[in-house]
Amino acid sequence: MAIPRLSAEQRRALAMLATSGRDGATRSFLVAHGFGVPMINALVNQGLATLTYEKVLFAGKLVDVAKVRITDAGQDALGEN
Repeated sequence: MAIPRLSAEQRRALAMLATSGRDGATRSFLVAHGFGVPMINALVNQGLATLTYEKVLFAGKLVDVAKVRITDAGQDALGEN
């Protein structure tokens, strides 16, 4: 599979995910850092990141949290661009 050319914003998002550890980052965290949901979704659709929903206990209640993690293809794209 060809590695897509990354925009500066996509590269910055993948770099942030690459340093987030195996737990990744929440989508809310990424949005708070200026990344739009459509761009995050594009990374997922291109196979450069994954998006999963997890239940987290917060203030005594279970809430759904969207977690974004970089994939091996995302790591490769980050290294190539």
